[in-house]
Formats: sequence, C-alpha cells, structure tokens
Amino acid sequence: TLTLGVYGRHVQFPRPCATRQALLAKECCPPWDGDGSACGASSGRGFCRDVVVPDAPDGTQYPFRGVDDRERWPLVFYNRTCQCMGNFMGFSCADCKFGYYGVNCLERRESLRRNVFHLTRTERMQLVSYLNLAKQTPSSDYVVATGTYREMENGSNPTFANVSVYDIFVWMHYYVSRDTLLGGAGNVWVDVDFAHWAPGFLPWHRVYLLQWEREIRKITGDDSFSIPFWDWRDARGCDVCTDQLMGEQNPRDPTLLSPGSVFSSWRSLCSQAQDYNARGVLCDARAEGPLRRNPGNHDHSRVPRLPTSAEVAFTLSLANYDTGAMDRTANMSFRNTMEGFGDPQTGLGSSTRMGMHAALHIFMNGSMSSVQGSANDPIFLLHHSFVDSLYEEWLRRHRPNPSQYPTSNAPIGHNGEYHMVPFLPLHTNREYFITSKELGYEYSRLLATSKYQLLSDSLRPYMEDLHAMWPWLLLASLCGAVAALGVRTGRQARRCREREQKLTAMLRKSEKSTVRLLQQDHP
Repeated sequence: TLTLGVYGRHVQFPRPCATRQALLAKECCPPWDGDGSACGASSGRGFCRDVVVPDAPDGTQYPFRGVDDRERWPLVFYNRTCQCMGNFMGFSCADCKFGYYGVNCLERRESLRRNVFHLTRTERMQLVSYLNLAKQTPSSDYVVATGTYREMENGSNPTFANVSVYDIFVWMHYYVSRDTLLGGAGNVWVDVDFAHWAPGFLPWHRVYLLQWEREIRKITGDDSFSIPFWDWRDARGCDVCTDQLMGEQNPRDPTLLSPGSVFSSWRSLCSQAQDYNARGVLCDARAEGPLRRNPGNHDHSRVPRLPTSAEVAFTLSLANYDTGAMDRTANMSFRNTMEGFGDPQTGLGSSTRMGMHAALHIFMNGSMSSVQGSANDPIFLLHHSFVDSLYEEWLRRHRPNPSQYPTSNAPIGHNGEYHMVPFLPLHTNREYFITSKELGYEYSRLLATSKYQLLSDSLRPYMEDLHAMWPWLLLASLCGAVAALGVRTGRQARRCREREQKLTAMLRKSEKSTVRLLQQDHP
C-alpha cells in the first residue's frame, strides 16, 4: 500500500526543490550532501545557474501559449537549476553521467541489455523481484504533482503526493503525454504530447529507461542491473506473458493477470485519462484498478498482427530521421514509422493501421493500450528496451550528425534544445540523439556480429576436431569391450554401427546447440 497525501514537494521534481520556499524562489539548486554547498559547488561538482530556454519556433499543432505548465520547461516552476560539471549529473550534481561510476565519476563502465529469454531462471526471478520491489518502495528522491501550478497558487500552496519508485515513472509517462487542460470540465486540447508523435519520441524514452535503470540500481544495490528486451519480431502472441515473467492470463477473467503472478496484485496509477479530462483535473496519484491485459483480443482492423522481421528491416532502411511536419503525417520518416504511424511497408504517414511500436501497445489490449497509462504494465519496459535497440541499430547504420536533429518547427516539446518534460535534472532532445555506447550501455543483439560471432568462429575448428574424433574413440572403446568378451557376432557388429551413427548424430546436434548458445543474441 502506498502512502499518499499532500506535501510541499514536487512531481518528478526533487524533494529538496518541492518546498514552498523553493517554488516561490523558482530555484532548484539543492545542496550536495558531500559538502553541503548548492550543487556541490565547493567541490567543483556544479553551480547554480539561470535556465536558458531557446526561442526556436514550434510547429503549428499547438496554438496556445502560457496555458500549460509544460511549455518552455521548466520555467513555470524553476528558472534556476544546477549546472553540473565534468562527469557529474543529478538535480544536486550528486550522481554521475550515464556510463560513468566512482566517487569522482571517472570510471567508465558499459552495461549490457540482454534478450529476456536468454536470462537464466535465477535472473528472471531477480527481474520480477526487482520490479516488485520498485512498486512497493516509496521514492525517497521524488514526488508527483496532483495539481497545476495555478491550482498551487503559483507555488504558495504546493499539492503533491508520495508514490513508489515504480509509480514515479508511471506518473512521468502520464504527465508528459497528458492532454492540455484549458480550464473547466471537459475543456482540453488533445493534439499535444511532449514525448510522442514527434522527433523526441526516441530520445525521450531513451532517457526514461536510463533513469529507470538508475533508480532500480539505487534501491537494490545491484549496479549490474539492466533492463532486458523482448524481441517481438514475428511473434504470434505474448511470449513474455508467463507467470515466470510478466504474468499469464487469469483463467477466470482473461482481461486480468493470473493469481500466480506477483503483478496480479499491482494497482494502476493515472490510467483514467478520459475521466480526468471530463473533470478538467490532473491525475491525483491514487491507486486505481488492477493491471489489465488481454493480448491478441484487440481491434484487428487497426493491428492485424505483431510486426514482422521484414517490416523492421524496412523501417531501419529509412534514411531520414524525420520529415515534413515531423508529426504523425510524416512520410518516409524513420521516427514516425518506428513509432507506428507510418506504414511499415510503404513508409507513408497517417496510416490507418498501426505498426511497429504502436502495434505492440494495441495488441496488449489493456493497460498498455492507453498512452497515458501504458507504463503501469511492466511489459512496457521490455517493449521499449527493444524499441530503443532498434533506434540504436538505426543510429549505427545511418550515423547521423547530432545537428541533423531538428532545431525548430517540430511539435511543441520536440525541438532539439527543448528540455525534456518532466525531467529534473534537465536533458535536451538533441543530447540523446547519440549512440548507446556514448551513454554507457550496449545491446547483446547488436554484439552478435562482433564478439559473439568471433567466439563462435574461433571455437568452430576445435568443435569440428571433437566431432571427428569422439565417435571413433567411443566406438573403439565399445567395440573393444565387445571383442574382449568374445561376442563379436553379426548382430553385435550391427549394434556397434548403430551406436556409431547415434553418437555421430548426437555430437552434431550438440555442436549446433553450442553454436546457437554462442550466437544466442544474433537477431
């Protein structure tokens, strides 16, 4: 059970910056615990500075100005935040940049995101355990907003709620994608999303997963933890929907999860978007109903099946990151096709059938199928880890310069220098238009043609020698035993030959299995 209530604290806003004093001062420059100075300035970790928000024009999809707290993020709440130096990062410069470790953040380390089906049984149990721990552990660093800045009386009356580590991220996904409240019941603007339907989709979710991994590592003490991925290419159903992973269907109600899964006891957060809009309010962060999922029993006119390998290959072949209006109408756009609004066979935008990323969400037919509430389902993480791996594959294949990310005229929230909503510390979209290696992580499926393949190739000659030698060695041993007993009859000779054939077949099968294990992450 989560402890919920009203506090002088802030969204995915740091607790030290959520006081009435900080909000009225519009300053988020907490002291670093190491020396007690703001942003760790005395130790050279960072300093407090004015937030610079570019004036590059946004696209025409959003015609308002000054009505949404997310506009020109984070200026509605803060105009001064920590600017960290060197490899330091975090709202008080207490952390290291992604990919760096150590007291002074000088140690480089690369983590590996693996195929969830290549985890051992123990690793799968650990994954489920970590997710459940995050769901049950109150966040010590962040809280979530339950009212707009205007409802908070411009900071004089902060209204926020405590939620778990997991639900901080559920709330973030809701908040970044929610509709704009224009005042009054039912008065909303729906054609807006600060993390979807535009160029920032892939960079935003990249930061989201990195931050999510960091929080899991903090609460578990396991610095080796990485989010695995589910490779859903050509899947005929929900392969991860087992009680050993993300939960089977409940035999009594197929829209619910099996009681054998720990996730069946989870309660959703911020999953009633239509209700909030009808009342003209933000999600109040109270626990709602159980997770729902009914994979495959969706509207097949929108999603006939899960994406195929051919569709993924076509999407990766698109050379332009984004095109045209850089929204759901974009043609021959890698981002739009990857997100699911471009046809994965033609690349034409405004597709009536959803593909790629969006297809998986709709296929799940439940909590995952609502953009604002989709992060409630833990499948979200496995899904987006794979989407991020495809983004990574595209970056490596086409090698775009960061300057190719749009500077202006993208839908609001998506220009290159726009600060991602609702992250604090601040990140811009362009900063994450770079490869995962620069951020300290790798995908096992992208290693298949390098380290894994080289290992397989180097072992193959020895395996072939073994294949050639062992049948004869074993046969000699068997036949020698037969000869010693004086029973070399025709029938027994045939048995020897049969054994030789069986042994040869078994060794060939063993060789193939070993090669598959060495190449297990090859797409």
